[in-house]
Amino acid sequence: MNLAIKDIRHNLGRFVLTSVGIGMLMMIVMGMSGIYRGIIEDATLLIDNIGADIWIVQHNTRGPFAELSRVPQNLIHRALAIPGVVTARNFVQHTIQRRNKGKRLRMTVVGLDWPIDKGKWVPLVSGRILNQNHYEMIADKSLDLRLGEKIKLGKNTYTVVGITSSMISSGGDGIGFFTVQDAIEIQFDTSGEAVRLERISRSVRVEKSDLGLKQPSLIEFASQESSQVPALASPQASSVILKLGPGANLKQVMNIIAGWEDVSVYTSEGERQLLLKGSVEKVRKQIGLFRILLTFISAIIMALILYTLTLDKLHSIALLKLIGASNWIVLKLILQQALILGILGYGIAYFLGQKIFPRFPRRVILSNDDLLQLAIIVLVISVVSSFLGIWKALQVNPNEALN
Repeated sequence: MNLAIKDIRHNLGRFVLTSVGIGMLMMIVMGMSGIYRGIIEDATLLIDNIGADIWIVQHNTRGPFAELSRVPQNLIHRALAIPGVVTARNFVQHTIQRRNKGKRLRMTVVGLDWPIDKGKWVPLVSGRILNQNHYEMIADKSLDLRLGEKIKLGKNTYTVVGITSSMISSGGDGIGFFTVQDAIEIQFDTSGEAVRLERISRSVRVEKSDLGLKQPSLIEFASQESSQVPALASPQASSVILKLGPGANLKQVMNIIAGWEDVSVYTSEGERQLLLKGSVEKVRKQIGLFRILLTFISAIIMALILYTLTLDKLHSIALLKLIGASNWIVLKLILQQALILGILGYGIAYFLGQKIFPRFPRRVILSNDDLLQLAIIVLVISVVSSFLGIWKALQVNPNEALN
């Protein structure tokens, strides 16, 4: 009979509890890797799925995902005049926090340039895409909104016509897809009193200006709605995204736009790297540091556990040596127990992770590469951790069995 298995059976309760403890520690290490993968996936989700070749953003900014960006909506007409550009779409993104059904609702609002972009690229779980320019939305299921539910945002009420899954922003908030015009109305929504005061303020400014004194009719004109005053610019979008046609020269189009002094331009991959090297970079380093620390802690704990298990059977090891057992048998006993402990711990970590990780507020993505890497790390830790116990076992004198 295998000596390692026989010893485990003799101390089954202690070994099982030890395996569970190691497994929970490994689950945290596994979770750290999954959280990092989830953050990367959430941060780059829109960039990867929206299907843009070029992002035009506010001058000297890094784009709508890394920081605030504002560009005029009519920029699309200038972009469409560039040879090779097939489509140009306005894009809006911002985050809101409201109350819905007595609960806090935090949502990242994404505006799609309807009818060019109706959200066909959004992976729907149920429902449909946006079929009209106003008052419809597609919601991620993490927002806890049901299909057909109506939600009031600002002065308007929007109907949930589609439900999507795993559409999360880099901040961990569920995404709600609206048309660009609706997204802008939600972003710049103001109360009736604030609108009234702004119109009065405009009238006063015109009245005090030379133009107002020469043309008194402009004073009344300035008190009208902003959309009816040509001098006031329409609300701005976050960026303009371009899709190039087959055979178009990406570098040439980029050079043309780079010559415009009011905007900055990035490729889709460039925008992705700017985001990853911004706010996500600090999170990556922090999680990486915790993962390294937990790995070292796991190795130390396993070494101490194996050393303790070895101390408990020093008399048995001395007896084995007394009857002629070689050092290899003793070494194999401890090494096999270390490997069994590591394998069981890894299995428990994976099983618990599958049950617990889906309940986390942030997505935890376990890739096969990460699981394989962790399995190798666990194997190395098991072997290295056994060295302390092996060293102690090899120091045992066979004559101690006679004491």
